[in-house]
Parts: sequence; C-alpha cells; structure tokens
Amino acid sequence: MDLDSAMLSRMLTSLTLGFHIIFATLGVGVPLLISLAEFIGIKRNDPYYTLLARRWTRGFVVTVAVGVVTGTAIGLQLSLLWPNFMQLAGQVISLPLFLETFAFFFEAIFLGIYLYTWDRFKKPIYHWIISIPVIIGSTLSAVFISTVNAFMNAPQGFTMAGGVLTDIEPLVAMFNPATPTKVGHVVMSAYLTSAMVLAAITAFSMLKGKRSIYYKKALKLTMTAGFIFAIGTAVIGDFSGKFLAEYQPEKLAAAEWHFETTENADLVVGGFLDRETEEVKYGLVLPNFLSILAHGNPNSEVMGLDQVPEDEIPPLFIHYLFDGMVGIGMFLAALTFFYMIALRLKRFNVENKWLLRLIVLAGPLSMLAIEFGWIFSEVGRQPWILWDILRTGHAATTSDSVGLMFILFLLLYILLGTLCVTVLRKMFKSNPAENELEEIARRK
Repeated sequence: MDLDSAMLSRMLTSLTLGFHIIFATLGVGVPLLISLAEFIGIKRNDPYYTLLARRWTRGFVVTVAVGVVTGTAIGLQLSLLWPNFMQLAGQVISLPLFLETFAFFFEAIFLGIYLYTWDRFKKPIYHWIISIPVIIGSTLSAVFISTVNAFMNAPQGFTMAGGVLTDIEPLVAMFNPATPTKVGHVVMSAYLTSAMVLAAITAFSMLKGKRSIYYKKALKLTMTAGFIFAIGTAVIGDFSGKFLAEYQPEKLAAAEWHFETTENADLVVGGFLDRETEEVKYGLVLPNFLSILAHGNPNSEVMGLDQVPEDEIPPLFIHYLFDGMVGIGMFLAALTFFYMIALRLKRFNVENKWLLRLIVLAGPLSMLAIEFGWIFSEVGRQPWILWDILRTGHAATTSDSVGLMFILFLLLYILLGTLCVTVLRKMFKSNPAENELEEIARRK
C-alpha cells in the first residue's frame, strides 16, 4: 500500500470518523431515552424512572464533551485534508453544514438549561418539556450532516461547465435522492444503538448481582425501545437496498459479489471469494433474494459488476461489512423480540444469566454495526468522493505533513478515550445507584 498524502488523508479521516461516530451516535439516541425515562417517571409518579433519567444525563454530558472535540476535528480536517473537495462541493452543500452547527448550539443551550433546572419547577412536567428541544437539536444535527453525506452519494443542485459550478440550488442539493434513506437509517440506527448500549450496561450490572427494581425497569425500558427501533431500522434498511439498486448499483453489486447482470439474482451471505474465478466458496446462497432486495420482485434484473469499468469497481471486502451490519441488525431484532415475548408471556425468566449475557454482547455489537455501516457507505462509494464527479485521490491534499497529523490525532483520541472511560467509571462508581435508591427509600 502506497502511503502517499491521499492515502494518509483517508486513514486520518477514517480514524477521526470511526472515533467520533461512537459519541455522535450516543449523542443522537441517548437524549430520547432520557426524555422517555423522565416522562414515564412523571406519568407514573415513579422515582426509579426519574433516577434513570438523572443518571443517564450525567453520563451523557461527558460523551457530549468528547463529541464536541472530535466533531471540531472533523471540520478542521475537511479543510486541511480535502481542499479540492471543499472548494467544489463546499459551494453547494455549505447550507446543511451551517445548519448542523446551529442545531448543535440549539441542543447545547437547552441541555444546559435541562441540567441546571432539576427540581426547580413545582410541576416536573415543565422540566421534562425542556428535554424536547434537546432531542430536536441532537436529531437535527444528525439529519443535516447526513444530508451532506447523501449529497456525496447522489450529487445534484448545480450545473458544471468547464470545471465551474453554476446554477447552484442548496435546497435541491440537500434533498437529493439519497437523503430519505440516508437520514432515516442514520437516525433510527442511532436510536437503536443507544438503547442497546444502555441495555448492555444495565444487564452487566445485573450480572454483577444488582437486581433491584431500578435495574429491572431500566432493562425493560431500553429493551422495549430497542425492539421498536430495530423494526424501524430494518424497514429503512430495506429501502436503502432499493436506493442502491437504482442509484448506486455498483456498490450493491460489490457488496453482494454479484458479478453478472442477471434476472432472479441470488443473495450471497458470507463465504470466501476467489477473485480470479469470481467464485464464492462456502457462502449461503438465498435464491432470488437479491432481486427482491433490489427491486421487490424475485424476477427482476440486477446489474452486475460486468457492466462496471475495472477502475470503478468498489473494494470487494465491503461484502463482509454489509453482511456484518445486516447480521447484527437481525440479531438485535431477534433478541429484543424474544425479550418482549418472554416479558409478556412470563414463561421465561428475563433475568436469566444467558439472556443477560446476550444483552451485554448486544451493546458493543450494535456499535460495531454502526462502524460497519459507515465504512460500507464510504468505502463502497470508492473511487469517488463525490459520486461520478470527483475521485477521492484528486480531492486530497498534497501536503507532506499528513503523517505527522495522523500520529498527533491518534494520541489525542487515545487520551480522550482514556479520559472518557476514567471519568464515567469514577462518576458512577463513587456514586452508585444503590446510594440514591436508599435515599429514595428514606423519602418514602
């Protein structure tokens, strides 16, 4: 692998996005779960749900602080590492970049008010209302930044003549064909992942012997939310597959190792590829399923890589990323569904150690699915940074300092990650829920 400035720029951007997306995902989903917990606490006059909201909020603030730093790094790197891209695309897609910043400040203002007004209102519902702008701001941040990525996959809203952009229409650029599925999938998967991370933390505590009603209610809330969001993610994922078939068939063909254009196309799950013979070994073949995924019709024709120029074929390892993302999504849906059935029928102990272990596993797996998803989205678009217009190699900086930047940012992220984990552990270990539960019991 040639570590030129373009490759180093890709590596540094990947490092930053891979780290930032952890905090960005939690930043979108956790406010909704905090609001749900507080609302249930108020509605049922249940102090345990209110305590959930309080404790989740404390941890959330720490992740927001780290997310601010990494988000700033992304903005800096866009200008430093991808000047040609920003010079071209920045003219067209600057509106959602500005709106994303506005949405973040909107969220931050109301988050500050939310934090410092606990127990300040005679009617607790007024405090809960303040959580609504926090949810709106965090979700709109994801929406606006996702439209930028959608534009990179389906650029429109301008006319290019001789390398010069004219007739720029920012709203048309924002609301491109990729926007609905991209935005929907990002937001819904963030909700799902946040629910599963919080469920995993709760299940881990229960495995450590903490079986009070506080933990039982936390698990019920997060798993119920996870079930709803898993269904939503699956539905939007199906629409995303159909978008790829229509607008980025090369990416879909590479993801499914579909080499020949054919009707009744089969879906390949797993397996190993012999690149010379284009033969898939040990894969699970699902007859006609690719045609169904692409067009909703088992007899439909699906374009293969035989119609793609050799230098425009995306890296074929994205097949494993796609399978991993979908496989984890199916696991999360099945796990939350089983929990819901067991909870309703009461024929299975939902505090069973094996079930709790699976829930603990679901937390990191859900975040891994997020990582798989964005890598699939970005690598699957290669060799284009701006689909069918600007190649990634032509968009990168030619500076010789990218290698040094990579090392410095790597050290920064190691420091931030260590500090985040240390602060969160100290925060909750020094003030365990049991202490606050005892205070609740005394008040009763």
